[in-house]
Amino acid sequence: MDGAAVISKIEKAWSDFQSSYAGLSESEMMMPGVTGEWSVRDILAHVTWWEQEALKYLPVLLAGGKPPRYSVMYGGLDAFNALMTQKMKDVPLDKVLREQKSTHARLMKLLREAPEGEFERETRFRRRLRFDTYHHYPVHTAAILKWREGRKT
Repeated sequence: MDGAAVISKIEKAWSDFQSSYAGLSESEMMMPGVTGEWSVRDILAHVTWWEQEALKYLPVLLAGGKPPRYSVMYGGLDAFNALMTQKMKDVPLDKVLREQKSTHARLMKLLREAPEGEFERETRFRRRLRFDTYHHYPVHTAAILKWREGRKT
């Protein structure tokens, strides 16, 4: 896969993710129970903080470095998610949406400037990118769509 194909895959998954919550009112986006106790707003914040993590560590990988392990820094991915959920719990929806838009734009800019070789083979860069984007978004897209469908019945 080349860079354009990876970016296209990310953009498709991102568009599907955004479509999953399109048309929801602010109060609907704040309702808990979409994924566990998380609301749509919480999911948007979650996806955004993982994109922010990608922005922090993809350049480290490009430079030949190794990002720290979440198991060492936080006690694992679940512990990191719990910490970030707590940190973000009172952030207003409009701020979450602004941060989401800004973060995603910065990530896409980074990807358009990344060396082509990072996309053509399975590198640590591409693996990290996959887990933080086009494998991550569909999980939450499906959860939101399932929640929306369940609310219709």
